[in-house]
Amino acid sequence: MERFDGWIGGLGTTAGLRYVIGHWPSSPLGTFTDVMVERPDGHRLLLAPSAAVAEFVAATYTFDEVRYVPVDLRSLGPDFFLTAGPLTSRFTLGGRSALGVLLRSVPWRLATAPWWIATIDAVARRVLPGVRTVGSAGGGRTEYYGAQDLRRIVSATTTFDGVDQGPLRPVSPAVRFGFGSTPTAPSWVRITTLVAGTGIPVEPIAAGGSPSG
Repeated sequence: MERFDGWIGGLGTTAGLRYVIGHWPSSPLGTFTDVMVERPDGHRLLLAPSAAVAEFVAATYTFDEVRYVPVDLRSLGPDFFLTAGPLTSRFTLGGRSALGVLLRSVPWRLATAPWWIATIDAVARRVLPGVRTVGSAGGGRTEYYGAQDLRRIVSATTTFDGVDQGPLRPVSPAVRFGFGSTPTAPSWVRITTLVAGTGIPVEPIAAGGSPSG
């Protein structure tokens, strides 16, 4: 059972670009950040900081294109600054949602237990349409999402290939990278992801410092 501890952010834009940021301070691959992008035409792109990250993520999710690019995520208070190849983003976190308060009330050991995550999957689908907490990760693997907090993203500016993508909008239509999606409302989710049946055959990259790969 491989464990990835970090955050996932989902954002949409008025131009139709949607993207999901995975920021993992602790993982079998070391500290890294990757970005999954779906363009308005449906083209799905993975922006990964290394071949090892790209290999693992692309084996778990579905993409039309994979690019190895420097990926850097920094924060200053509630403001986050992301650069990832053709994508730049600045987004701001708001307060904790009611769901975030509820998630924080669940003890960490329970929130990250596979049996608990599987139990609440049906509830998650009702509360957050399109969101799943457990499902197939491909290659006979099973993935579990143990959410522990949720804050709204209240504003963002995004450019892709140097073009302004317009103001922040809901993640709609849902992105199509894997068995689950992100909440429709732009959100920053504290999460532990468990992937069973991987046996990751790579050496960890250096951890610590800036998550730039």
